[in-house]
Amino acid sequence: MDGPDQIGPDHRPKQTIGDKVYRLVRRFTTRESLIGDYDYAYLFTPRLPFTKATRKSAPFFGLEDRVPVLLALILGLQHALAMLAGVISPPILLGGSSGVNLDNELYQYLVSTSLIVSGLLSTLQMLRLHIYGTKYYIGTGLLSVVGTSFSTITVGTGAFSQMYKSGYCPVDAEGNRLPCPQGYGALLATSCLCSLLEIGLLFMNSRIIARVFPPLVTGPTVLLIGASLIKSGMQNWGGGTSCVPASSTATRPMCPSDSAPHALPWGSPEFIGLGFLVFVTIILCERFGPPILKSCSVVVGLLVGSIVAAACNYFEDSGITAAPVASFAWVHTFPLKIYPPLILPLMALFIVTMMESIGDITATCDVSKLEVTGATFDSRIQGGVLGNGLTCLLAGLMTISPMSVFAQNNGVIALTKCANRTAGYCCCFFLVIMGIFSKFAAALVAIPSAVLGGMTTFLFSSVAISGIRIISTIDFNRRNRFILTASFSLGMGITLIPDWWSYFFSYSGDNHALEGLLDAVDLVMENGFAVCAIFGVFLNLVLPEEPDDVAPVWAANSNASDDDRTVTEMTSVQGETKM
Repeated sequence: MDGPDQIGPDHRPKQTIGDKVYRLVRRFTTRESLIGDYDYAYLFTPRLPFTKATRKSAPFFGLEDRVPVLLALILGLQHALAMLAGVISPPILLGGSSGVNLDNELYQYLVSTSLIVSGLLSTLQMLRLHIYGTKYYIGTGLLSVVGTSFSTITVGTGAFSQMYKSGYCPVDAEGNRLPCPQGYGALLATSCLCSLLEIGLLFMNSRIIARVFPPLVTGPTVLLIGASLIKSGMQNWGGGTSCVPASSTATRPMCPSDSAPHALPWGSPEFIGLGFLVFVTIILCERFGPPILKSCSVVVGLLVGSIVAAACNYFEDSGITAAPVASFAWVHTFPLKIYPPLILPLMALFIVTMMESIGDITATCDVSKLEVTGATFDSRIQGGVLGNGLTCLLAGLMTISPMSVFAQNNGVIALTKCANRTAGYCCCFFLVIMGIFSKFAAALVAIPSAVLGGMTTFLFSSVAISGIRIISTIDFNRRNRFILTASFSLGMGITLIPDWWSYFFSYSGDNHALEGLLDAVDLVMENGFAVCAIFGVFLNLVLPEEPDDVAPVWAANSNASDDDRTVTEMTSVQGETKM
């Protein structure tokens, strides 16, 4: 019988160092631990046409269950591929011609670092660190992954356009954008400042947060974020955002430039066909692909489109040749400076990101077969939101735009029935490896805009659909319908005509303080999602509940109910969500 000093606090015998070493050796030397008895054919069997589909059910691996090493690596790679397109899209758009137009070296660096930072900060969310002496945690302790937020693209591209217009960023004699690292540095510094808002909101009463920011407000906001991004996806699909003609009768410039290997006018059938090939491949993977491809169908579509583009000489390989073998964060840095006009829109963005994170984490608990009520669930929400705020802050300090929890990985969990953190850690490992080898990032940057457009149009549409899914959880009584109509009308109108307020908030005097204030207001007012969120919060607080109205689920109970659990289940937001 074990003595008192040999019994641990959980009433199990304490493990000696020799026991731990023995278990570690067995973990990597026995067939049971390396391969197990898992039906790997289930992951790789496609759904072929004209064949009878056989129903298979894979075993479920819980949060702390032991998973064979090979299966953990395969599923970890699947998670990494599922989020790859979402992780690289924001830095490609923010650092490209529609953003600050960085030179090729910095451009590739952003893509590499985005993968590295995503892997490192996803590990932070999974670890679930307890803050000593408090009731607070950092991280969810779930298979929660984070990636660069799509929401930042809308705010960032609008701010960069304003920077070039005001002279903050340089242009050449013909008005073309020149590289502006200081503009990207301003986005990083301002996002770090505004991320403190999300961290601070964590310490508020959860019922107050739920009352102010219910799905009635966040749903249409997420919908408009996706709707505003689809425009850039379609522009890339036609050949690139930098060569879009001013009108249908204007002379179409060559895309991506006159000196490109296979330059064509914007909107050429060749460009449309390349993007359409990506789009169709995604659909075919969903219809006929095996389970392991379904969740990473976007990457498969991107790969097929890239192969065809390379065979037809659309690739410019000079950047791949010149790229270094390896890279890491802080290889390049940017001048950090607060840009005041960005503060208000980024504050609205972080509030939306916080509410998205709550829905994403709730969905992760649900598909992981964990409780979605009670103290443990509440602490996971608290840790996830705090972790989300810290990841935004740390990402900025590591030269990457804000990050948020990705929701599409919940689909991977549901599809593979593996909610184990070991697979999550393998996913983080693959993301970091992909980022370190910068030739990989250089190849991603060299992908033609038409191929990226076919992929990003699908991704951004999935963000809009996630907003619709959130809206569907609310009760459509008369009050809620009125608030949705009023807030969405302004938000959608400004999304379609973003310069609608630019003539109203204009100033040409010498008062630089007033000019800066109007720039900030104009930047908020040209983002439809921000207007929708602000107006929705106002109406939700001032319009009284009717006696026969049912209160929103999140306003009635800070704990997630069955309706809450479906807010972002099996969706593709990032964040925010995302694909």
